[in-house]
Amino acid sequence: MTLASPSRGLRYTARTMPMLILALAVMLVLAALLLPAPLRRRRRARRFAAPAPTDWPARLAARVPLYRALPDALRAELHGHMQVFLAEKQFVGCDGLEVTEDMRLTIAAQACLLLLNRPGDCFPGFTSILVYPQSFVVPVVSHDGVLETHEHEVRSGESWQRGPVVLSWEDIVHGTTLAGDGFNVVLHEFAHKLDEENGALDGVPALRDDAEQAAWIDVLSREFDLLRLRARNVEDVVLDAYGGHSPAEFFAVATEAFFERGPALAARHPRLYETLRGYFRVDPAVWRAA
Repeated sequence: MTLASPSRGLRYTARTMPMLILALAVMLVLAALLLPAPLRRRRRARRFAAPAPTDWPARLAARVPLYRALPDALRAELHGHMQVFLAEKQFVGCDGLEVTEDMRLTIAAQACLLLLNRPGDCFPGFTSILVYPQSFVVPVVSHDGVLETHEHEVRSGESWQRGPVVLSWEDIVHGTTLAGDGFNVVLHEFAHKLDEENGALDGVPALRDDAEQAAWIDVLSREFDLLRLRARNVEDVVLDAYGGHSPAEFFAVATEAFFERGPALAARHPRLYETLRGYFRVDPAVWRAA
């Protein structure tokens, strides 16, 4: 069996997974999410406002470099989002992995960075996060005319459309150990979930109005085309070439660079940085500089 190089991406077809465990987990979370909307909003507000466990700051600072860079006010907001996230998302260990509390906190903190200062739901449309011990192999079928090719790829993460997020714990640890390298599988896969909120996986998340959408498409499409052209001759020192696979992957890769390599992205791709800053409503270049 030949394995392709590790990749990150979207999955649209089902594959083998611990279905029984997943089904039971989803039923528990869905029971809470199917509450009447006003009651669900009140419950979320209570969870968001509740004091975070006193050991969270030390545990998060030890495991999530971006947490250490956050201003104090944003840390408090992050704690609130995390409490909602942890209550509404179900973690499922795969291939014998036992998901610990530290794993849950590490994943939740990085995912919830994408929610800071922004109105909206807590990653709606799915309930489960599947965590594998390390990168996992998936079958891939491609077509070129009548020719059908069956291959296998090694993945560090997946985001299933209207389905779960799948993550490799080994790659999560790698991303937090080498902070600032622009590789963060949690940010990448949850950026796909933001992209999904407008109903299409096209690199355009739900935006405030038509003017913002037009500006977004103008900037990101130009940057996407430039990355693809540049990749033929020289490696981009900030953006991963994997972003050239599709507009959806470009948004996910740009999100990784925005949070992990803010000063470099602002210097080398200023229009892209400003567009992402307007969407995410945070300024990681300032955190890093501080």
